[in-house]
This record gives sequence, C-alpha cells and structure tokens, in this order.
Amino acid sequence: MVDLENPPAKPKDKTTRSAALWAALVAVPVAVIVGLVAFSQIAPEPTNTGAAASASAPAPVPSTPVRMAAPALDARTTQVCLAVTSQLPTELRGLPGRKVTAGPEQNAAWGEPAITLACGVKQPVMCERIDGGSDGCVPLDATMLAMDGVCWWAADGPATDVFTTMDREVAVQVSVPGSYEQSGQWANEFSEPVVKTVKSTTKGVPSGCKG
Repeated sequence: MVDLENPPAKPKDKTTRSAALWAALVAVPVAVIVGLVAFSQIAPEPTNTGAAASASAPAPVPSTPVRMAAPALDARTTQVCLAVTSQLPTELRGLPGRKVTAGPEQNAAWGEPAITLACGVKQPVMCERIDGGSDGCVPLDATMLAMDGVCWWAADGPATDVFTTMDREVAVQVSVPGSYEQSGQWANEFSEPVVKTVKSTTKGVPSGCKG
C-alpha cells in the first residue's frame, strides 16, 4: 500500500542542483566585480598634484626690491616722471608690482623676472649715417613700433628686450625679459600712461613713427 500521509521523498534533480551551484559560484565574482566598478566610480582618480602645480604656477615673486639705477633728474624731468609713475598700474597683467632699490619716483617693476620701467633715461638720438655716427645713437635701420600713440624704439637683446620712447620730451624706457612672449605687447601696456603724462615732440622723431 502506498502511504499517502508520508509520500516517498522525490529524488533530487541533479541538473537543478548543478545549475544552482554554478549560479552561486558565478554570483560571488560578479558581485565582487560590481563592487569594484562602483568603488572606482566613487574614488577620486590619483593626480600628480605637485607636477601640475609646478607647471602652471607663476614664478614666485621675491620680497626683495628690484635693483635699478636712479640718475639725478632736473626739476622738470622729475615732475614729469612723478606724473608717469602716478599713472602706472599696481598690477601688470596679473604680475604684482614690486619695490625698487632706488628712485621710486622714476622707476617701477613688476613680476619675476622683473619687467621694469625707467623714466628720465637718456634721450635717444638717431644716427646721422647708415654706418653709424655719435656713440650710442639709434641705428637708422632700428625697429620702430608705433603703438597707441607712442613711438617706441625696440632693441632686441640676448636676455632682455628694451623699448624706449622716441617721440616724448622725457624718455621712458621699458625692459622686458626674454621669458615673456610678445614683448612688444608688454611695452604697449605703458603707452596710455605715457600719452597722458608726457608731452610729445617732433624733434628727432624717426620717419618710421611719423604719420
């Protein structure tokens, strides 16, 4: 007779048990992989902070003043240079202003390496001949830049480019270290203060700056 109250146990399906076992084995590594992927999305990517900072950060500006000469000026030139320096920016295209060792009423500096401005320098004079003339004269084939109403004599140097006004009653000179690109544009930052404070002159102005 068949015992209806306690039917015989059904034999376990080996196929079903094997499938369950494989599912368990696969589920564990899948869960681990999912966890690792989730962590990688949350965790910040490692960055080389030191290298990035050193590459993009500007050169530190020393607290020491910039060494500049301050030749004696006559009363009229002193007055003009005081007017010039009063119009200069405290910051030049993001470069902070710096103190100078002498003549703050005629000299100014910004950044490191320092871009400098000197007012009341020796008035440049054009050479008389193509092959020269008086000592220190400006060559007849020198580069002249007419920028925003000012005639600048541009003298390229091995380490520093020097720009000197040619059409002003008091000469203003800007020195831009070679590490700055487009040095003429840096010099042009001072054209407006020069126009505002220094009277123009036509005497000795080279043809490259006229009209």
